[in-house]
Amino acid sequence: MAFTFFFRDVHTLQHAVNFLLPDIQGLRQIRIWDAGCAMGQEPYTFAILLAEKMGFFAYKNVMIDATDIDESDTFGKIITNGKYPEGDLSRIPIEYFQKYFHKAEDEDGIMEIDSQIKNRVVFKKHDLLELQPFRDDYNLIICKNVLLHFQPEDRIKVINMYHSVLAKGGLFVTEQTQPMPDENKHQFEKIVSDANLYRKIS
Repeated sequence: MAFTFFFRDVHTLQHAVNFLLPDIQGLRQIRIWDAGCAMGQEPYTFAILLAEKMGFFAYKNVMIDATDIDESDTFGKIITNGKYPEGDLSRIPIEYFQKYFHKAEDEDGIMEIDSQIKNRVVFKKHDLLELQPFRDDYNLIICKNVLLHFQPEDRIKVINMYHSVLAKGGLFVTEQTQPMPDENKHQFEKIVSDANLYRKIS
């Protein structure tokens, strides 16, 4: 479940940014949960897209909880350090690569993400199936390439949890291959036709 890369499914993430921005204008705290974050490529991609639209002054109000069960005990260190082999970054558009990455000191072939991006992403080890969220006021939850690995009854329980911890009108993004379970359809409104992006129905 850890395989991913920077700017994967960027179309869906850009939709999420565009719909999130009007909801968070003027907020002093903006909370985002990326569940099943693997080695951080997805939350960092989203952070870059968000910073580009918000500007760094407003972006300082953002906090992204990047969580994963992390059975290898390696994701936390990678995400916290924000360092990746240069060869793993080839899919990043050149304008973002040049703006947000620099060569790591004393580490050949390793690039480090800009500290202004890195400082707003915090890794936490977490098992979704324990159904124990960290807080109850998320403006956006991203959970892609995770739910397809769960049994149907567990998907329903996890989505119920997401609904309970989203702020009023909060957004939920999931993988394109997974339809919303019938048991959860009353909780969310799909807001785009070409991505699984939903808004919470209170």
